[in-house]
Amino acid sequence: YNQPRDNKAVVSTQSTGIHTGLQHSVIHPGEPWGLPLEETIIPEIMKEFNYSTLAVGKWHLGMHTWSYTPVYRGFDTFFGYYLGSQNYDTHVRGGGYDLRDDYRDAQGKFVDDVRYDLKGQYSTELYSKRVVDFLGSVKTSDPPFFLYLAYQSVHEPHMVPQRYIDQYASHIHDKQEKTFAAMVSAMDEGVGNITAALEAAGLDNNTIIVFSSDNGANVGCVKHVTASNYPYRGGKRSIYEGGQRSPSFIWAPGRLKPYQNNALIHVSDWLPTFWGLASQQGALKPNHPITTQPLDGVDQWETISQNKPSAREEILLNIDPYPLGNGHQVPNYGIRWKNWKLILGSGGPPNGWYPAPSLTNGTDENPTEVTCHKPQSYVELYDIEKDPYERHNVSVLHPHVVKKLTHKLLAYNTTAVPPGNRKTDPAADPKNFNNTWMPWLQDGEAEERKEEMDWRVPYNWVQQEVNEQPDPCYLQWYNQPRDNSYWGQGDDTAFWTDYLYQLLTDDE
Repeated sequence: YNQPRDNKAVVSTQSTGIHTGLQHSVIHPGEPWGLPLEETIIPEIMKEFNYSTLAVGKWHLGMHTWSYTPVYRGFDTFFGYYLGSQNYDTHVRGGGYDLRDDYRDAQGKFVDDVRYDLKGQYSTELYSKRVVDFLGSVKTSDPPFFLYLAYQSVHEPHMVPQRYIDQYASHIHDKQEKTFAAMVSAMDEGVGNITAALEAAGLDNNTIIVFSSDNGANVGCVKHVTASNYPYRGGKRSIYEGGQRSPSFIWAPGRLKPYQNNALIHVSDWLPTFWGLASQQGALKPNHPITTQPLDGVDQWETISQNKPSAREEILLNIDPYPLGNGHQVPNYGIRWKNWKLILGSGGPPNGWYPAPSLTNGTDENPTEVTCHKPQSYVELYDIEKDPYERHNVSVLHPHVVKKLTHKLLAYNTTAVPPGNRKTDPAADPKNFNNTWMPWLQDGEAEERKEEMDWRVPYNWVQQEVNEQPDPCYLQWYNQPRDNSYWGQGDDTAFWTDYLYQLLTDDE
């Protein structure tokens, strides 16, 4: 399972969204906030075990001050971009350039080398080449390394060199589908080159590769999609299985035999799992004890390597009390416990089932299922083992389970911090920095500026204003008269508050 809003935060100890402020939305350009500095992240832990650490690709965990950027947070070097998305060739977003080499020189001074010279080169190939070059430079006498590679692929904008598109000229006729497939091929080629470089360096038998997506496919309430989570329900931004269950694999020759593992594992488990593995390699440096916030994840290496039962039986999916401009318009609560999954409020959109695009007929027609509909309930309960595609809401049949899991959500909610999102700070405009995205605040003024840019109101999901437009399909039913009993009558805010209160406090 991944995080519904920002999977990259799993590099930290308290990586569940409600503990980092990332439960609502991602960090948008110019917002003065990021992953809290008090969070210990994976490279900081690995360095205590004498690992070298490098990050390549997408950062997207804060850049309003230098302290939030990768080299200040445990990475020895960083090659990539600070923001969440950009043009793959020009490396520009919102009028600002953002591709850099960050490191510390021989005197320990931080260097931010903005790579204007790489404008026009496709980012997927740049990132793959950087990793291949690094692996080619590793010597057997060098310390072990931790490499975090966050490809931009296959995030929008969808673009790719023509040579990759040409591979699909004969059997995919739709332009969007062809481009998307070609983007995957470019990334796949890069992964192959990196694997070959590991083998050529003789490092393959002493390296563990974890490959994972950060969310389900980005589908919407439209007939034509270029990706699919089918037969799972929903997609990116939703807390249905199609949005949070992501295919992942681990490659570790000599350590793991090929097999399929369906244990309950969450992305927050990677930090304690890597920590456990690193602790087997050597001793901590003197006078550098590792102190962290309480861990949200658990060490799953025995589950992975020996196919033992999962070290956890519960996953908090999300608690978000605010509407999301291009997502849910009512509160968004979700939890998985053993075989049960409870959603309170809204699990999407997207909330339907989106079949895979046709690869043969060259039309926009897909085998259509339920692609858009009104929520049937503020309460959804699914037996995921029997109903992994979330087609049968059994909340009425199991009220005791609903109540138990609602109380679990209440307990989690007592530990939640407010969402960290802020208004865009005009001072961040890249025009102020030679049309380049740069940190624009000093550490001493960051907290005050964050408060000035605060958009939050008390937990009132109706009054919150958003700049983004909701999913058109969602508006299709959201603006209609509410004829379902769960929607209540009159003031939706009062109804939701009363309804949730009853769920959380009724012990009968």
